[in-house]
Amino acid sequence: MKAQVSLKHLFRVFTKPEDEDSALTQIEKHLSDDILDFLSQHVVTRPISLEDIEKVFSATSVPESPEFVSDLAEHLREDLVAHSVNTYSPKFIGHMTSALPYFHLSLAKLLVGLNQNPVKIETSKAFTPLERQVLGMLHHLIFDQQDAFYDTYLHSANHALGAFCSGGTVANITALWVARNRRLGPSEGFSGVGRAGLHAAYRHYGIQNLGLLSSRRGHYSLGKAIDLLGIGREQMLTLPCPGQTLDPEMALKAGKAYQDAGNDLLALVGVAGTTETGHIDPLDELADVAKELGCWFHVDAAWGGATLFSTSYRDKLSGIEKADSVTMDAHKQMYVPMGAGMVLFKQPESANAVRHHAQYILRQGSKDLGSTTLEGSRNGMAMMVYASLRIFGRQGYQLLIDQCIEKAQLFADMIQRHPDFELITQPTLSILTYRVIPEAAQQRIETLCEERKVRANALTDVLVRKVQKAQREAGQSFVSRTRLEVAKYGDTPITVFRVVLANPMTSNADLAAILAEQRQIAVAFEEWDALNTQDQAD
Repeated sequence: MKAQVSLKHLFRVFTKPEDEDSALTQIEKHLSDDILDFLSQHVVTRPISLEDIEKVFSATSVPESPEFVSDLAEHLREDLVAHSVNTYSPKFIGHMTSALPYFHLSLAKLLVGLNQNPVKIETSKAFTPLERQVLGMLHHLIFDQQDAFYDTYLHSANHALGAFCSGGTVANITALWVARNRRLGPSEGFSGVGRAGLHAAYRHYGIQNLGLLSSRRGHYSLGKAIDLLGIGREQMLTLPCPGQTLDPEMALKAGKAYQDAGNDLLALVGVAGTTETGHIDPLDELADVAKELGCWFHVDAAWGGATLFSTSYRDKLSGIEKADSVTMDAHKQMYVPMGAGMVLFKQPESANAVRHHAQYILRQGSKDLGSTTLEGSRNGMAMMVYASLRIFGRQGYQLLIDQCIEKAQLFADMIQRHPDFELITQPTLSILTYRVIPEAAQQRIETLCEERKVRANALTDVLVRKVQKAQREAGQSFVSRTRLEVAKYGDTPITVFRVVLANPMTSNADLAAILAEQRQIAVAFEEWDALNTQDQAD
């Protein structure tokens, strides 16, 4: 059914509802209860193929006539909500996306209703100071400066303690953008890379190449960053880490060799909570390495940064306070909706290296946040972070962080005690990896020659992939998978299940059920029988 086109009809879409047939009332009536019912279910996904969903969303022409809100709501409920991934399910433990506290549903309505744009004061008079305050709170959590420091810089028009971003990718790009512009900044007779360009900057400073150093566990956004910044992905020095963390001695050696070859090192990146395994690089030692190499030290703490709220486990991030910049994602372990990344700078003047101005906004001397952020127009997600910080407090976050870490330790123990699973990486935070492999094969595999060991691992890789896919398609639970180099098995990566324990509602019974389902699926595949057979395994 199509709605009649009229100015009155269109105008009412943008105004306060006056009766029961208003757009707002209809949307809430048709969707709110369905969404809450959907989130309360334990099923992760309905068993429907992606191809079938794509058929529903295949129209490429904009509808010619308006449609009643109730009709649209029905379509969204049946075709979008019903087939979405239920990240609130306690058995959804495969990615860094979790259930959110209920109060965010109401806050989201307020955020959309106000529609503030923190790019400039003129569209965010209250949100700009709020965003600066939230950045100050996180800056204090990381760098722990004195009150006088924040009195001076928190609301300074000429400084920025950090920037809100849509996520860790933009935060990492912003950090390295600042690092590049500072390294290749203005000097006598040179206007700086931002104005003169990269080629002119290299020529002026006598640089052959500018490199970035990290472990292979560094996030893929680092490659995006040096691509966008014109440095080139070939200048990305990614070191092997069979122990899952970056070795400081190896980093120093590689950095010096790169410099001795006539190159300059832009930055050393340490990771506080790797995406695949949750490990934390030795940040304290890496800070010393960066100092010796004379380069910027950035810490990607998009996942692990929230651990700083916990007095029990914050020492795992010792040395993060020595970083020049730090990435954090509030939409991960701070339980804020998607789109809340941050980069924090130790020195308040660092962000001035990328400061931009425009005549109609971002004027010289204004407190517009857009002058030192990569993104222009964006929403006021700082409000969601601010609300969470107030409602949870540090002690509330500690409770959440601690129980997730301890739950991961319990799950690791559960895996180790199960004869048909092998724990691959112990949890440092709340991420761990493991694989399904028959007990008999586990007992034999370490005694095999290298060639046969590789063959047995390849067979196990196939089994893990098949089990992960079948479990995902069944829709009752979800774990992700990845490939890792593990010291125990040499240079050839193996395929493993990857678990992220972030949902406070995930119980021990849920974890036991996930293992039971995986084993039940595994025994039905021919690879299971092959691994159980001596001739095939050997």
